[in-house]
Amino acid sequence: MMAAALRGSLVTLAKGLSAARLQPLCARSLSLTGQNVAESPPARADSTFKVTMVPGDGVGPELMTAVKDVFKAADVPVEFEEFHLSEVQNMASEGKLEEVLSSMKNNRVAIKGKIHTPMEYKGELASYEMRLRRKLDLFANVVHVNSLPGYSTRHNNLDLVIIREQTEGEYSSLEHESVSGVVECLKIITREKSRRIAKFAFDYATKKGRSKVTAVHKANIMKLADGLFLQSCAELAELYPKIKYETIIIDNCCMQLVQNPYQFDVLVMPNLYGNIIDNLAAGLVGGAGVVPGESYSAEYAVFETGARHPFAQAVGRNIANPTAMLLSASNMLRHLNLEYHSNMVSEAVKKVIKQGKVRTRDLGGYSTTSDFVSAIVANLSHRTV
Repeated sequence: MMAAALRGSLVTLAKGLSAARLQPLCARSLSLTGQNVAESPPARADSTFKVTMVPGDGVGPELMTAVKDVFKAADVPVEFEEFHLSEVQNMASEGKLEEVLSSMKNNRVAIKGKIHTPMEYKGELASYEMRLRRKLDLFANVVHVNSLPGYSTRHNNLDLVIIREQTEGEYSSLEHESVSGVVECLKIITREKSRRIAKFAFDYATKKGRSKVTAVHKANIMKLADGLFLQSCAELAELYPKIKYETIIIDNCCMQLVQNPYQFDVLVMPNLYGNIIDNLAAGLVGGAGVVPGESYSAEYAVFETGARHPFAQAVGRNIANPTAMLLSASNMLRHLNLEYHSNMVSEAVKKVIKQGKVRTRDLGGYSTTSDFVSAIVANLSHRTV
């Protein structure tokens, strides 16, 4: 009888402990789905996440300051290792590049601004931006073009994804002057990397519940190079029968994006076309200051703005729009499985834009960068608890 009573007590205790463990987990999962419910932050992790930060040029350092201010206010468990790498500010060297690479390889996650590439030839064709991508094999660049709630443009409710191969193509840095006054620039397209980016695009579409992948090309003119890219995409498409596959020529793609961007879902393309389409599509939803981006290798993830523009003319004027960088930072937190903090930051940014009272000049307002950041901090959801 005593043994039975003891067993009963143990079962009751076990149930109580299980309920105690489950309650905060359930409360947290429910709080992420609620939009207007005051929610408490989860318990702080035992340690913080280390992230490499490269502010870059132009307004990059100001945008990174905005990220740090918002992260501090949101109590985000991230510690930044900051490195200043610039070809135009005499802060670039092989040693500095190796320091940045070492940090990125150790942390596996980085956030960076645009590193301006000077047009003057100084004996090295490959920019530091390109060298970073190649050394980390950041082959896939993803830009999610999404309309901002409350900010109207010619086309509203846009939701499309641009996936760009960014380690070869026209940006291979293989140029030479064959004879005086004649320069040859080599475009490199390989089957291996074309198939890799195509697989990435179809995997992304599958994971995100997207229905169509469109390959962008110029195979009617560059029959061998873009022809190989197109063939590689078609071969991969056969492995994903549930995803609709289409192709479109780059010049027609630009026109169609301006006229009817709703026909696109996921677009995949070589390097140069991706650079052009990223910026064109950013213009559809508000410009370079509002679209986040990210780059991936098999091991590393780098978060940056979708339209890579240093905005040098705005340096020191306190007018830059930090939206794109803050949304990129939010995506970075999601990548680190910090869902609560990711949602907190992104919801605060979107709420400020939707309210329309505080907007930077590029969005038709008169607010400063500092005003915008202060408004975001004031709208962080945990402050309503």
